[in-house]
Amino acid sequence: MKFIHTGDIHLGASPDLGYPWNEKREKEIWGSFKRLIAVAKQEEVDLLLIVGDLFHRQPLVRELKEIDYLFSTIPETRIVITAGNHDFIKPNSQYQKFVWSDNVCGMWENDWQEQYYPECDTWVYGLSYHGREISQRRAREVKHNGKDGTHILMLHGGDESHLPFDKGELLKSQFDYVALGHIHRPQILAENKMAFCGALEPLDRNDIGPHGYIIGEVNERGIRTQFVAAATREYVPISIEVNPQMTQFELANKISVAMEEKGLDNIFAVTIEGFRNGEIFFSSSRIMELGNIIKVIDESKPNFDIEKLYHQYKGSLIGDYIEYFTDKEDETSQKAFYYGLNALLEAKR
Repeated sequence: MKFIHTGDIHLGASPDLGYPWNEKREKEIWGSFKRLIAVAKQEEVDLLLIVGDLFHRQPLVRELKEIDYLFSTIPETRIVITAGNHDFIKPNSQYQKFVWSDNVCGMWENDWQEQYYPECDTWVYGLSYHGREISQRRAREVKHNGKDGTHILMLHGGDESHLPFDKGELLKSQFDYVALGHIHRPQILAENKMAFCGALEPLDRNDIGPHGYIIGEVNERGIRTQFVAAATREYVPISIEVNPQMTQFELANKISVAMEEKGLDNIFAVTIEGFRNGEIFFSSSRIMELGNIIKVIDESKPNFDIEKLYHQYKGSLIGDYIEYFTDKEDETSQKAFYYGLNALLEAKR
């Protein structure tokens, strides 16, 4: 038996609202899900498990029709869906009212449900959110039914407000595999036993690293799972070390080279570090124009000769300011010192 474990698709999301590439990103999320359906068909997957947040918000009927058409193209694959904290079940939810294809099972109840698939001798367990949060430890309520076959638990949660669970307790349970959703970075909590599949596409600048889905196979030797990277692009951090001789043009060139090495389709967060010439201020707006850059963090410090400045301005406001920070070596104080000193010197000029 083969299965695909996915979730946190967030169809309808606008990950980078306000940035020029945002519209492409919205379409890419739909495109990635369409490709996943093609993979399920090619791999002849028996079960497709969607562990919450298929949509970023309440789905529209026309969107459900599009999704159900995709499901209808893989009639031999059984699809199990639960609603997460974003697309939770409201009164008169379209999820419940919609007439799905025969191969789709929506576990829309707020109580644990189980579904048996005799074709692959597999039991699947799950529940849906009926509000934005479930703070109770409801994972303790679900029990293996003791019958023969493979038993898979679908659980969308992992923090104190969203179906909190104890990893140790779940590992001691008799479930053969625990398919987790809600956390957007893929994480293997127990090899071949318990994992967060992560979001299919990265949805936030903090979702760094590869994204995709988990494919698993059950045979006489047990369960074997593998994470498959499938996202169109990633959020990639870039750090550039500057020196007092570096100009804006040189910095821009170094950033462009780094972006090209990482792949220009990706989205970048640029951090500038090191010491720069005290007369130079790097322009974040000019850096943002280089490509898909979502933020610029300038942590560079002006290359001041502190001892020389202290003797030059001793007895003045600038001298007192330098003296005040002499023994303060923590990162926050150092940042405040350099920014403040630069401002005082600018005002002096």
